[in-house]
Parts: sequence; C-alpha cells; structure tokens
Amino acid sequence: MLLEATPSQLVLVDYQSRLMPAISDAASVLANALRLAQAAQLLNVPVWATEQNPSKLGETDPALKALCTRSLSKMHFSAVEEGLGEWLRPPAKPLAGNARSLPKHLQKPQGNPDERNTVVIAGCEAHICLLQTALDLLEDEFDVWVVTDACGSRTERNRDAAFDRLAGAGAELVTTEMVLFEWLRTAEHPLFKPVQALIK
Repeated sequence: MLLEATPSQLVLVDYQSRLMPAISDAASVLANALRLAQAAQLLNVPVWATEQNPSKLGETDPALKALCTRSLSKMHFSAVEEGLGEWLRPPAKPLAGNARSLPKHLQKPQGNPDERNTVVIAGCEAHICLLQTALDLLEDEFDVWVVTDACGSRTERNRDAAFDRLAGAGAELVTTEMVLFEWLRTAEHPLFKPVQALIK
C-alpha cells in the first residue's frame, strides 16, 4: 500500500523552541519536518501543528509554523484529547432540502466526499506526545503513517521504543523521502522538480 496525497493530512507534533534543544539529532529532525511541510504545501495537503504547554515550551519553530494551516495548543500529551480529531475529520454536513424523505436507495451516502482519512504524522517527543496522539488516531480509525526520520526524543532508546509500539499497533513507519515520492508517484508529476529540490 502506497501513500496518496489527495486523502492525506500532515500533523506535526510539538516542534517547539524550548523543547528542540533537548532532542537527539534535533537539526536533522526539524529539517525533515520542514521538508514534509513544504512538500505538503506544494501538493495541497493540509498541515496541522500541535504545541504542548506553549507558555513553558515555547511556540512551534517559526519557519515550520508559517507552513501550517493551524496550531493546536494543548496540555494533554495526546492532541486527540484536545480536539485534533475534529480538525482532521470535521462533522459531516446535514442533508439539505427534503432528501431524507427519499427512499433509501435514492439517498446519497452521508459520508464527506472530501474526507482525508490518512494522517502522516511526525514530531517530538516520539515516545510521549507523538505516540499518544498516533495511538488515539489509530483508535479513531485514521490510517496513520509515522515519519521516523522527522521524529525525535531526548534519547534514541525512547524514540525507537515508540516506533516498535506504533508498528505493533498498526501504524506504517516511513521516511521523509518515502512520503514525498509516494505523494508524487511519478517523475512526470508537474511538481516533481520542486519537491525533489527539497531533498537535494
């Protein structure tokens, strides 16, 4: 199964100014998050950010925040507990007019045709906020793809334990380049060169 851009959304968890200096290999983790957000913007994939207790940990890295549709401040470690799921899957609009009076076989399905059920997620700390958010998204029946080289923790052991647990729970583990080239699918994509330039 390959990723597709059309049903995807990108969630970037807690790339915050006072947290990133404590993250192992923080520069590389943040650089990959920026690549993901830039590619998402080029390909019309919505980008959401979360911020854990921003009064203590600071705001999202400014370059990254500028690429996000919206940021969610939170105190729970799982952003789903603070309403992220409603952002990712807004309630379906009620049927208009007298469509309810039609026989069932003539009624249109009530699902949202614009629903994006694939969540590409990356962030810090991998074993706390990212893990809890991703597990809750899986429980809410989203397809969750964790971008491993854009995730970090203070220690590699904690980060890797999060990946093991997420894979066991049903998340797909991918890298930044996997995401970018699966969103493109072909070198003939009109945005191939600008997306490719993000990793050169």
